[in-house]
Amino acid sequence: MRNRAAALLWRAGITAALVCAIGLLPWLTRTDPALTVLKARSAERDPDPAVLADIRAQLGLDEGPFHFLAKWVRGDAGRSWISGDEVTPAVLQALGASLLLMAAALAVAAVTAALICARTLWLGAHWRLAGRRAGGGGSAVLAALPEFLTASVLATVVGVQLGWLPALGWYGPRWTILPALALGLPAGAVLGRLLDDLLPGAFAEPWALAAAARGLPGRGIARQAIRRCLPGLLPNTGLFAVGLTGGAVAVEQIFDIPGLGRTTLQAALAQDLPVLQAGTLTLVLLATAAAGLAALTTRLLIGPALRDGALPSPHGPKPPARTLQPFVYGGLLALVIALGLPRDPLALDTGERLRPPSPQHPFGTDGLGRDVLARVGHGALDTLLLALAISAAALLAGVLLGLLPRLSGPLVDTVVALPPVLVALLVTAVVGGGPATPALAVGAVAWAPLAAHTSALLRQERAALHITATRGLGAGSRYLLRHELLPAVLPSVTRHALLRLPGIALALASLTFLGLGAQPPTPEWGLLLAENQPYAERAPWAVLAPAAVLALLGALAVTAAGGARVPRRKRREPVDEPQQQPRTRQLVGAR
Repeated sequence: MRNRAAALLWRAGITAALVCAIGLLPWLTRTDPALTVLKARSAERDPDPAVLADIRAQLGLDEGPFHFLAKWVRGDAGRSWISGDEVTPAVLQALGASLLLMAAALAVAAVTAALICARTLWLGAHWRLAGRRAGGGGSAVLAALPEFLTASVLATVVGVQLGWLPALGWYGPRWTILPALALGLPAGAVLGRLLDDLLPGAFAEPWALAAAARGLPGRGIARQAIRRCLPGLLPNTGLFAVGLTGGAVAVEQIFDIPGLGRTTLQAALAQDLPVLQAGTLTLVLLATAAAGLAALTTRLLIGPALRDGALPSPHGPKPPARTLQPFVYGGLLALVIALGLPRDPLALDTGERLRPPSPQHPFGTDGLGRDVLARVGHGALDTLLLALAISAAALLAGVLLGLLPRLSGPLVDTVVALPPVLVALLVTAVVGGGPATPALAVGAVAWAPLAAHTSALLRQERAALHITATRGLGAGSRYLLRHELLPAVLPSVTRHALLRLPGIALALASLTFLGLGAQPPTPEWGLLLAENQPYAERAPWAVLAPAAVLALLGALAVTAAGGARVPRRKRREPVDEPQQQPRTRQLVGAR
C-alpha cells in the first residue's frame, strides 16, 4: 500500500510539474504573449502598444504566470485566449474525434500485425519453426513509411483522383478510413515485428510441447502462444494508442481533422495557454488510463504465475542465423549515399526544374532544379548519424530506467503522452531554436517505449522458475541481474531499438515537415519531403526518392535486428527446436 501511494504521489508530481512548465511557456521563451495572441487573432493588425496593453488587461497577463496556475488549482480551465470559448467543451470534442481515429487506427494496426505474424503462427501451429528465417522486408517498408507522406498519397490518389473515399474533413465514419490507414499501417508493422519476435520462444516452452503431446489442435496452441506473448507487448500497445491520439498531428493537419493533437499544436503555436494546458493534461490522463489498462490486462492473463514465480522463461530459441538481406539493404543504402556525395546538393538550375529521372539526374530534380540524388546523399550524413546516436542513447536510457519501474513508470506515461511537436516547442523555449531542437525533442521521448519493454520483460523473467531456483541457491540480486536477467532481456530490447531506428528518423522528418527542424537549404530528409510534397502529383520522384531511402533504412534495421543477441552461458541456452520437435511428434504418435 505504501508503494502504491508513493507511486501515485510521484505520478501526480510529474503531471503537476508538466502543467506548470506549460503555464510558464511564454515567460520561458521571453516573448510577449499579447503579441502572439494578437497575431493569432488578426495577422494583419499592427502591434500597437495600446492594443497590446488592452489584450494584457483582458487576459490578466500583467498578473504573472502564477495567476493562471492558481486558477488551474481551483479546477477552472478558463477560456481560450484566441476564440474566447470555454476550454473544456472544445478539448472534450477534440478528444472524441481523436478517440474515434485511434480506435480505427488500432483496428488497422491489429490487422496489419496479424498479417505479419501469420506465417510464424502457421509454422508454429504445424511445428515447422525449425530453420525459420526472419522475414520483415514488407513490414520494414510499412514501418518506415512517413505517416504524413502516406496520408498525402492516400488523400491525393484515393480521395481526389479516384474519388473512392472523402479526403478532407471529419463528418462521419467514412472520413476515418484514410487517416486510419495512414496511422495504423506503420504502427501495425512495428507491433507485428515485436510479436513475431516473441512467438518462437512461446512455441518452444514446455506447455506448448505438453499441449501438442496431448493432441491439442495447432490452432489452439497458436492462440495460447499469442496470449503468452501479449503481456510483453501490452505496454507498447498502450504507448501506441496514446501516440495515435496525441501524436497524429501531421495526419490531422493533412485531413483537416479537429483532433486533440492538432488542437494542442495550434494552441502551442499561438501560445493559447488555457487550451494547451487542458489538452496536455488530457493526454497525460489518457496515457495513465492506458498504462493502468495494460497492467490490469497483464494481471488477468498471467497474474497468478507472476505472483508465484511459476513462469517459464519467455526467451526461447535463439534468433535464426543472419542472412544476406542486411548486407543487401546496407549495400544499396551505401551505394545511394556514395553516388550522391560527389554531387552538389545546392546547385540551382531553374531550367531543369522537376525533371524526371535520367542518366544525368538518376533521381530527377526538385522544384528549384537541384539534383535529388545529391540532396538525398548529403542529407543521409545528418539524418542517419543523428538517428543512430539518438537510438543508442535511447537504448541505454531505456534499459537503465526499465530496471527501475517504480521510477520510470510514471515518467513513461507522461512522456509518451506528449506529442513530439509539443516537446520540440518546450525544448525551444528552454534552449532556443536551432538544428539541435528536433534531436533533443525526439531523444527526450525515444527512450520511453524501450523502458516499458524492458520493465515488462524483466517482470516476466523475474517470475521464471530458473530465477526462483537460482535465488534459492543463494544468488544475490546483483548476480541475478548480471548473469540471468540482463542476458535474457537485452536481445529483445536491442532488436526493438533497431526496429525503432526508422521511427526516430521519421520523427525527425516529421518535425522538419512541420517547420520545427532543419531549415532550407539543408538537405535533411524530412525537409526534402516537406519541400517536394507540393509537387507530388507533377514530380512524384522528388518525394518517392527520400521516402524509398527511408524504407530502405527500415528494411536494413528490421533484418539486422533478427541477428541481435547477447551470448549466454551454455547451461542457460534453451533447447533448439530441431531437438524439441521430433520429441513432440513422438509423444503425439505414442498417444
